Amino acid sequence: MIHGDVVKMGFDVSSVFVGNSLLSFYGKCGLDGVDYACKVFADMSVKGRGRDVVSWNTMIGMYMDSGQVGLAVSLFEEMTEKSVITWNCVITGLAKNGKMEFARSLFDKMPVRDEVSWNCLISGYVKAGDLTSAEIMFEAMPVKSVVTCTAIISGYASNGDVEAARKMFDRMGNKRNSVTWNAMIAGYVNRSVFDEALSLFHLMLLDGKCRPDQVTLISVLSACSHLGSLENGKWISSYINKNKIKLSVSLGNALIDMFAKCGDVESSKTVFNKMSNRCIITWTTMVSGLAVNGMCKEALALFNHMCVQGTKPDDVMFIAVLSACNHGGLVEEGKSFFTQMIYKFGIKPQIEHYGCMIDLLARSGDLDEAVRLTESMDMVPNAVIWGTLIAACKVHGNDTLFEYVTKKVLDHEPSNPSYLTLVTNLSSSIGRWQDSMRFRWEMRQQGIEKVPGCSSIEIRDSVHEFLARDTSHMQRSDIYETLESLNGHLSDFDFEAKLMLCR
Repeated sequence: MIHGDVVKMGFDVSSVFVGNSLLSFYGKCGLDGVDYACKVFADMSVKGRGRDVVSWNTMIGMYMDSGQVGLAVSLFEEMTEKSVITWNCVITGLAKNGKMEFARSLFDKMPVRDEVSWNCLISGYVKAGDLTSAEIMFEAMPVKSVVTCTAIISGYASNGDVEAARKMFDRMGNKRNSVTWNAMIAGYVNRSVFDEALSLFHLMLLDGKCRPDQVTLISVLSACSHLGSLENGKWISSYINKNKIKLSVSLGNALIDMFAKCGDVESSKTVFNKMSNRCIITWTTMVSGLAVNGMCKEALALFNHMCVQGTKPDDVMFIAVLSACNHGGLVEEGKSFFTQMIYKFGIKPQIEHYGCMIDLLARSGDLDEAVRLTESMDMVPNAVIWGTLIAACKVHGNDTLFEYVTKKVLDHEPSNPSYLTLVTNLSSSIGRWQDSMRFRWEMRQQGIEKVPGCSSIEIRDSVHEFLARDTSHMQRSDIYETLESLNGHLSDFDFEAKLMLCR
């Protein structure tokens, strides 16, 4: 409509600035605006007002954003006068579309480069996962900018090399900004090095040159959640209140999640009630938090309250709801919500929903219905579901079903150490010693080892991690003692079986 007024008033032939504004507008309308932008760009040539470098750059950027790399390059080659912004625009677009060789060839041809030129190419290599090329370009860069260093840190962290990321971070010294600190902290969190994330956060506070922002706080709250570090979480909550940091939806969600996972569900409720704006993630986090803390009926009541207020649940919310039913042993409620999800809200069950329902039925002892639901799924059950049924077989002593389910697990994931260990242990617990030994022998033959479990505990503001004991390091006296205790069960075994257990 406004474009029509522009034409009526004659500005479409008299103002390059108005033409560029139209190009920019249509460029921000996504694919729907590209055709209109092309018409405006063509008209700018034939109606006498001409085009300037901004016009060309806008069209090149628009083509790159829409994935039309060929058209963008054609325009670039057609230009008679190219500014450094034009070169940077094309290199950025090529990098965004994964054409790094072409981007590098243009970079080498640039008559003049600026800091942005180097950042565009290095960021492109980082995004493509080619850290070797990124390092080479970084070392060749005349002046290392904060933006480039931060991009390298993010690249190392996203590829799992947090040690290299930390070396780059330390190398920056006092040139770091808040984005740099956030990239390193987030890198630790994403790679599950949560204690280092908290240590770096404390270092940031001591440094004092950059104040933590919402991105920083969300990352460290996630670290507290995974470590179960309630004291650190409370301190961060106090820091937010003391510094009057706005409680955004994302920050509020992180606080709710942290308090719930650390067992302080009352503080989760306080944050939830304090939030003026909530999204579906807020409701889901609170429902899940109530459920894992044993307040299952309250979790379901909150879900119903959400629906009354007009917020439509999604598939993730129903995972939380069904998990609440599972934690509380609410079989009938679980069946009801599962039915509502499909027929009232039109949500197709995913493997996670089936897993919750099958676990709920299996725990309640209704193994036949659990198996029927498993076999009626419109997808292939994974080993998690079969493993759930195995555990239920142990609890309820169903040997016949145990054999059937064990075969399914081994058919799906014959080399999964977790499930092989589960099958081995359950076979032992129900007195099937020969099967247990056979499974353990197969694990040894395949070189499969169970990754030890890990837990953490907070003592005087410090988080200590503990690994589950690895029985492969048992002393010989412990092994012989174990053999003696199992002697009655091993009477039918031959010498090789006993020797294997000792080994």
